[in-house]
Amino acid sequence: MAVLEQVPSRAARMTARQRMVLGLLLGAQFMLAVDFSILNVALPAVGEGLGFGLHTLQWVASGFALPAAGLTLLSGRVADLFGRRRMFLIGMALLATGSLVGGLAVSSAMLLTGRVLQGVATAIGTPAALSLLTTSFPEGPLRSRALGLNGALMSAGFTAGAVLGGVLTDLLSWRWAFLVNVPIAVFILAVTPKLVAGGRAAGETRLDVPGAVTVTGGLLTLVYGVTSAGERGWTAPVTLISLAAAAALLVAFWFAEARAAAPLVPVRILRRRTVVWGNAAGLIAFLTETSLVFLMTLYLQEVLRYSPLVTGLAFGVLGAGTVTGGLLGARVIARMGTYRVLVGAFVLQAAATASLVALGDARDWIALFLVASFVGGVGNMQAIVAFMVTATSGLPDDEQGLATGLATMTQQIGITIGIPIMSAIAAARTSVLGGPHAMAVLGGVRLAVLVNAAITLVGALLVAVLLRRRADG
Repeated sequence: MAVLEQVPSRAARMTARQRMVLGLLLGAQFMLAVDFSILNVALPAVGEGLGFGLHTLQWVASGFALPAAGLTLLSGRVADLFGRRRMFLIGMALLATGSLVGGLAVSSAMLLTGRVLQGVATAIGTPAALSLLTTSFPEGPLRSRALGLNGALMSAGFTAGAVLGGVLTDLLSWRWAFLVNVPIAVFILAVTPKLVAGGRAAGETRLDVPGAVTVTGGLLTLVYGVTSAGERGWTAPVTLISLAAAAALLVAFWFAEARAAAPLVPVRILRRRTVVWGNAAGLIAFLTETSLVFLMTLYLQEVLRYSPLVTGLAFGVLGAGTVTGGLLGARVIARMGTYRVLVGAFVLQAAATASLVALGDARDWIALFLVASFVGGVGNMQAIVAFMVTATSGLPDDEQGLATGLATMTQQIGITIGIPIMSAIAAARTSVLGGPHAMAVLGGVRLAVLVNAAITLVGALLVAVLLRRRADG
């Protein structure tokens, strides 16, 4: 079966219009990715500027992550039913509004409102942009190339956000971490109707309300529970109650979809090997790499004592690796097949991550960090491109919003839960070791890095065992 194996075609060429559409959608996706991380370095300055404490400051990140992860699946299906371009434009309008509110904030409540609006914009805009991308290019080399460029720019956006946030905060003000989005979003709003076709599912436009309520509630409580765990601990009552409620709601969602006449997510799609295990691979790819950035931030700032700006610039090497992996992704997939690329990319990422266990407390070790970051970035991005190709292959255009909504949900959940998990491991080890602060932190980071590499290897094994039969078919 050719679902996972792509055949190279030298005849496949993008038209001029396709190139313009690709540039527009990639620009939007890059901006949304930058938006996720641009405030991380600026958080201390934000807290000082608006006069609120660390507990409230934590919700600057969580206020974005909750809607970004919880609303993506619903938004992707709504885009299928009511128009992908329409939802994309709504997302861009909300991004401009949220960025303006955050940039002009005079209180913590106003800033958090802006950040929540940005999270909702990401939930709406990302799956809509991805579905416009996949429906603009036929399945095969052109789509793989488009998804490879999209993955490269999105991953580079996460890294660029950290660098840009540090530069804007140091040279201008943290407010520009918000305001920089406004003119770009306005430009996209003006150009999109002239370049991008609409697109919606044929037939009736009924929305599965029980499915929408249960899955959105389940995802929101899941993300809230994991976020609370990072703040209060995994055994805290609010954490346990939230995770239990999430499990109950997601089980209810499954039964609601099995009985619905027009389900939000047809059970037949959830039973597709490529959808289920492709998204599982994507979850691991995003969970491991984004949490590794967190661990390496601890290492660079708490152990090697680099400034936030230098730390952000050091991650530029990781960004270069992800861009390289994304640019090579389509070619490698065309030659080797998606299944083999997924396995090989995870093995490469795991090896690069495992090498970081050797890091010491002298600044000479920065060389190992830079090399391993680049190599791991190449592997991680090739895994992400292969995951996107796998998770969206074999589905008709009228279900691409759903497929990309699932993929975006996977991405956001992986990003959100990875940091609390690795943070808990590192903190537990640091507490046990005690002693000088830098050495205790280093011990915690080493253990968490080892667990991170092991999870990546599990991803390789899952793909090797559970997707192989599909590839061989």
